[in-house]
Amino acid sequence: MSISKAAPAVQPKIIEYLWRGANRAGQRTKGEIRAHSLEEARGQLRRQGIHAIRLKRKPQPLLNRNAKVNAMDVAVITRQIATMLLAGVPLVTTLKMISQGHEKAGMRQLLGEVLLQVEAGLPLSQALRPHRLHFDDLYCDLVQAGEHSGALDRVFDRIATYWEKAEALKSKIKKAMFYPTAVIVVAVIVTVILLLFVVPQFEEIFASFNARLPAFTQMVIGLSRFLQHAWPYFVAGLVASVWGFLVCHRRSALFRDRIDALLLTLPLVGPILNKGAIARFARTLATTFAAGVPLIEGLESAGGASGNAVYRRAIAAIREEVISGMQMNMAMRGQRRFPDMLVQMVMIGEESGALDEMLNKIATIYEMQVDDAVDGLSSLIEPLLMVVIGTLVGGLVVAMYLPIFQLGSVVG
Repeated sequence: MSISKAAPAVQPKIIEYLWRGANRAGQRTKGEIRAHSLEEARGQLRRQGIHAIRLKRKPQPLLNRNAKVNAMDVAVITRQIATMLLAGVPLVTTLKMISQGHEKAGMRQLLGEVLLQVEAGLPLSQALRPHRLHFDDLYCDLVQAGEHSGALDRVFDRIATYWEKAEALKSKIKKAMFYPTAVIVVAVIVTVILLLFVVPQFEEIFASFNARLPAFTQMVIGLSRFLQHAWPYFVAGLVASVWGFLVCHRRSALFRDRIDALLLTLPLVGPILNKGAIARFARTLATTFAAGVPLIEGLESAGGASGNAVYRRAIAAIREEVISGMQMNMAMRGQRRFPDMLVQMVMIGEESGALDEMLNKIATIYEMQVDDAVDGLSSLIEPLLMVVIGTLVGGLVVAMYLPIFQLGSVVG
């Protein structure tokens, strides 16, 4: 089965309106309604038998923190859709209930736009495609496969499981990279504050000693003087470096690819990133294959979902070999990025006709390894970070108090 991808149409924005009016029985009533325009909202109310006395756009708070929709929100509503579809609730009713009950205005807006398109007769997969920021090609392809197979409820259950596990894996990898970075940044900030504001106070005290200070203290004072005079250039250089990095990362695919390759070689984080990429590859391919997406297209989706340019190129090479007629395990064997155990399990899955089950097992194994590696990294890196912080801050404290400890000889 081939998944056709229609070009996403630009849809007008859904607007929330507040209304007051009377129903057919003449009873006063009020509520909210979503439509593209004021005229469309009036038409919807008329069709519901409501005479609108007052209809106005719902005011939005100046700082709406609930407007932004993130990947975890998508994972949650996917699980809700899967649960309701498996319970036999119609798709339109499901979307309407989730849309009306969601706490985030951004998600209500998003689902409202999708709901209007579905009510107009558009397939759900096509209604989702214009919202690529939240529902990527993989998501839409899986939904379309479910529509073609008539098993949308089971496919949504697979999508929900995939999305939940992908977000959990992403969170673990972010934790592995964020924690040491945050601690080191805090240590550097504390050191800079000490050099800029605390060390000069001690320097004034030492100036009254009229004696030669220890070499370590002189070195710290010299560093403090340099930082006091050069900090504008230092900050400007830091800002320029960060800005240049972000611009290059956004505009240059070659730069991004080299960064991805470099990250995989880092001593502590590299193995975690490698295992995470393999887990995402296996989980994505298992989900697409089980949903009825052809292996060739599943490999294309898995390459993009791996999250790393090195694995994306390797998976693209595997895809080309599979297109030429080679078995996937043989194509993987030619790519040194994939361990022998992974290749052997894929071979068993292909020979037994249970490739999706085997890939799910592979993904589970590597997700557990990532989890264990993150916990091990946290246990290992905490004492190392304490040593770094102790060396930076403790060194400054010792440098400042060393003359005081030698006060007798210095003053004398």
